[in-house]
Amino acid sequence: MRRTALPCLTLATLLAACSPALNWRTVRSEAHTLQLLLPCKPDTASRDVPMAGKAVALDMQGCDAGGATFAVSHVHLADATLANATLAGWKTATLANLHASQALERPFSIAGGWALPQTLRISTTGQRADGQPVSAQAVWFARIGPGGADLFNAVVYAEKIDPAVAETFFTGLKFD
Repeated sequence: MRRTALPCLTLATLLAACSPALNWRTVRSEAHTLQLLLPCKPDTASRDVPMAGKAVALDMQGCDAGGATFAVSHVHLADATLANATLAGWKTATLANLHASQALERPFSIAGGWALPQTLRISTTGQRADGQPVSAQAVWFARIGPGGADLFNAVVYAEKIDPAVAETFFTGLKFD
């Protein structure tokens, strides 16, 4: 009996090691032209949020995999002149929700994106809603188009973020 149990246990361990925690896939949305690369099948949600002085529809796609949360949020502003200030406010609200004391900021660029001063990538640490520590990397960017501007926020939250995973997620953001 022991002779068959050991090979079966070894085979089960090898199969478990071969199943990826991150199953990257290209995802699209009906709400915008941004193509995402997510490591799991996303959930979607939509709700109205206060932005740019009024309620706007925010749609989100996100999932949890490999101990991290990956999410991309989008809003459309009819008045494109509000885009830069709205991105700045979005970043400030995100950092406040995290209770982040400091954030390392650097410029972010995406092909087809609108080069605004608030097109940024940040790395920070803070707290989850339950008070547990969390690391975050996030980007904010916009694309101008007919009828206004589309604004985006993509974020990774985890206890400890794998830099290669974050880089794959952010470089996987592409406009059609």
